[in-house]
Amino acid sequence: MLAAMESTVKEAASESSDQSLSSRLAEVRGRVAAAAAEAGRDPREICLVAVTKHASMDQIRELIGLGHVDLGENRVQQLIQRAAQVEEYLGRRRQLPESSGAAAHPRAVRWHMIGRLQRNKVRKAVELSRLIHGVDSLRLAEEIQAVAARREQPIEILVQVNVAGESQKGGVAPAAARHLVDQIDTMVNVRPRGLMCMAPLAEDGSTDLDVARRTFTRCRELFEDIRAGGSGGDRFDILSMGMSGDFEVAIACGANLVRVGSSIFGDSPVGGEDEDPADEDAAEAS
Repeated sequence: MLAAMESTVKEAASESSDQSLSSRLAEVRGRVAAAAAEAGRDPREICLVAVTKHASMDQIRELIGLGHVDLGENRVQQLIQRAAQVEEYLGRRRQLPESSGAAAHPRAVRWHMIGRLQRNKVRKAVELSRLIHGVDSLRLAEEIQAVAARREQPIEILVQVNVAGESQKGGVAPAAARHLVDQIDTMVNVRPRGLMCMAPLAEDGSTDLDVARRTFTRCRELFEDIRAGGSGGDRFDILSMGMSGDFEVAIACGANLVRVGSSIFGDSPVGGEDEDPADEDAAEAS
């Protein structure tokens, strides 16, 4: 099965630059559905987050017009800009009369903050994000709690786990993940919803699907152990794993949220990464 997935990934990558955005989105949705079916799962339980890091605003508007509502950004400054532009666009669409013949658009989108988050940028991330994916320390969770205390609704987060122990990536060590979830679960305004991880890349930037499978399997086991122990409660139910190069393997390993950028929007000038573990936000002092 792994060999078949690797072949599918390579074929899709070679064709993506020649396709329209709508056909790429349809292809990714089809691959998500096929991977879920192969694993004996309902495709409707898989949330597809379109990572807009290297997308143009025209592409984002087109994606929204196709009915897609879950969007992810790596950098807070870009999230601020994109969220404002999208809201202005949707606001104009909402003012159009129903008889105008314009295609139906979502009333709103759901932004996911998927990059490494510095504490000095928490306020804006909390204001704009439906889900913050990369919480990897108690200090960051406490900062989110302080900001979220001024909101009516708790902010939902995922605990990022550095399963492979990569020094250049964020994430709590697997052995410390349950303890961090328990600590966050005591907070009134922060709600832990699950775990997030990324698979290591090879030195040439390619994806080794066998390594990805081992990484995702370990994260799923950790996720299941935490749930079995009651940490996070009934709402601890999101396992965010997989990007353009490995999302089918992630689904096979139990992911119910995948983060896909280049397979939807096409390759970027810097290689089409869906997430940059060395995000420029992370280089700034907190």
